[in-house]
Amino acid sequence: MAVGTSGELTHGRRLVGELIRIHRARAGLTQKAAADQLLISESLMGAVERAERIPSRDLLMDAERAFGADGALEACCDLVDEEKYPAKILDWVRLERLARVISAYETMVIPGLLQTEGYARALYEARVPAYTEQEIVRHVEARMERGAVLTRKTPPRVGYVIEEAILERPLGGEAVLKDQLRHLLECMRTMNHLTLQVMPTRRPTHAGLNGPMKLMATEEGRHLVYQEGQGGATLISKPERVSDLFDLFGTLRAQALNPWESAEFIEKKVAEL
Repeated sequence: MAVGTSGELTHGRRLVGELIRIHRARAGLTQKAAADQLLISESLMGAVERAERIPSRDLLMDAERAFGADGALEACCDLVDEEKYPAKILDWVRLERLARVISAYETMVIPGLLQTEGYARALYEARVPAYTEQEIVRHVEARMERGAVLTRKTPPRVGYVIEEAILERPLGGEAVLKDQLRHLLECMRTMNHLTLQVMPTRRPTHAGLNGPMKLMATEEGRHLVYQEGQGGATLISKPERVSDLFDLFGTLRAQALNPWESAEFIEKKVAEL
């Protein structure tokens, strides 16, 4: 079960831990018995109750069912999200879980939903100013948890365009990069709802030169764009602006290598490592 770690014991985290303890006790379970039911270690169960670890949504929902909490633990899911994710991306993460379509153009790093644990850790280790070890663990586990979007019962249609340079940057070292590229190929091979395309560096120009962007279509028919840069992030919902960016992304996909060419391209990069 994914959990997060941080040295700061916030009121929200203490509340969640105490609610888990109360409902576990009401169910007549020891920490060990509860941990066995939830398929986690007894030490982890204790750490969650003491608010030393942030439980994942899956762990909360499993505890909700195992302890018969009548919705009390399920209601903590939003509170847990606020503990895990920066405010600037929290709304996007919540929408992502139920999205019908997810697309992105990435210029610097592998798309988050496709990152391996090693690659994600290297990314957070490279952060300036530096994170503490506890913060790195929390961010990596939160990112790995988000990847469940791709394997949910009814997954979204996902389309990525990534710059060639991303495939060459040895973030975390060549071994980490090689494992990451192999993971991309495996995802491309096994997920028929996923399309990944590479934009070659030698393209003289293309529609994405103004920077990266993330796009989403929700089940309710809303279309949204999320743009993030050094100075902050913006969630765009104004219909005419969103429509322009969706059109731009369509042009970008037409200018990139097609999915089959992209797979061959990535395979060559793996062979060079």
